[in-house]
Amino acid sequence: MSTQAGATGDGTGRRGRTAARARKAAALLTAAAAMGTLTALPAWAADGTAVPPYAFDPAAQRVQGAASSADAAPLEPGRTYRDTLKKDGKVYYRLNLDTTKNSYVSAVAVPKPGGKAAYGDGFRIAIQDGSGSECGYQEVNFAAGDYVRPLTGYARRIVHPDVSGCQDAGTYYVLVERESDAASTPDDWELEIQHVNEPLLSKIGPDKLPESWPSGTPAPPAGGPRERQGGAGFHTAVSLQDGEWRADVRPGQTLFWRVPVDWGQQLFATAELGSSAAGDELVSNALALGLDNPARGFVDLQTLSYSGKPATTALAPQRPVAHENRSSYETATSGMRFAGWYYLTATLSPEIAQEYGDEPLPLTLRVTVRGEKKPGPGYAGDPGVFQVTDDDRQAAANGATGAEAAKGGTMVVLAAGGLGLGTVLLVGLGAWTLLARRRAA
Repeated sequence: MSTQAGATGDGTGRRGRTAARARKAAALLTAAAAMGTLTALPAWAADGTAVPPYAFDPAAQRVQGAASSADAAPLEPGRTYRDTLKKDGKVYYRLNLDTTKNSYVSAVAVPKPGGKAAYGDGFRIAIQDGSGSECGYQEVNFAAGDYVRPLTGYARRIVHPDVSGCQDAGTYYVLVERESDAASTPDDWELEIQHVNEPLLSKIGPDKLPESWPSGTPAPPAGGPRERQGGAGFHTAVSLQDGEWRADVRPGQTLFWRVPVDWGQQLFATAELGSSAAGDELVSNALALGLDNPARGFVDLQTLSYSGKPATTALAPQRPVAHENRSSYETATSGMRFAGWYYLTATLSPEIAQEYGDEPLPLTLRVTVRGEKKPGPGYAGDPGVFQVTDDDRQAAANGATGAEAAKGGTMVVLAAGGLGLGTVLLVGLGAWTLLARRRAA
């Protein structure tokens, strides 16, 4: 399967499509100006020349992973970092951990778009103690298709009387190792690293998994699709609640959404690629639908093949969110271990551009959160990101991104009816427009 993107027809056809996109963008800007607002359009939306890049957290601090644990730079809890991982690279970071919290360190590996990946290419992330014993690890790879996309995984260090090893306070290390086939694209991968803590429980409760749980698929949400274009990274993931959501995805693009899931609730999601009149060639693994948990740990990935007709894939049914899920050795069950924002990702294969052109395909997400909220496990401190607040539910209703919600909801998301650009209208920037007019005068 080839990963070359953006080469369809002749240059004249591409210029025509680019001009049409530019006219749509200009029309939208004019309409926004009439409303007294500024329309924030990414550069690619105006000219259509490139897939939008991954949106790194702008507050992320640059850090350089060390070749040896002895030289490892520290990662502070509650902080996000950026680094670069070379092909077959291996880097260390340092953690200073006590015995009052569980710790999670995640890494998002972002390859350059258009690269080639062999089956099994990916990375491994682990937390180790001073003797090299592993506290927890996760391996993630490009299991489907031979095209690159952002990969997410996490490692954990759990404090519990029934856990052997990694229970002392002191220095620990994070090890990130990249695994690459000789035929894979040798480009460096950018890393987005996050360190978060989880309070211990005030009282240790039951940790045995129930033998039975509701695994049946619920009826699809009613009401028809509403526009909710995804973001370009975890930081700009667009919030969703129950419903049917419409977006547009371009070949080689990954979209990010987030859904608040509370204790005792289950998340179900399906993704449907709409039909295309441009052809009927079969593209295997055309769309990858992924699920990551609030600590950015991998939970599930499902794919679909596409031949120009509507095609649907669904995440595997998961257990209700519960503290006792962490006792499972199964990755997906263990991943549903805490309340908070769960992240949905959708990546469209670059090969779609070869068979169907570089125009976006319509994508419909159907999201259902089933079950009533249950009491939490009884944390001994502030749950931090491992909870669902009233503000989170409001953000899900409004479609705010994580970045917008963190700023107190000062931005309002409006649909760009019919254009499929998922445009964000920034309310309250009329003064900016007025200033621009004065400068022009």
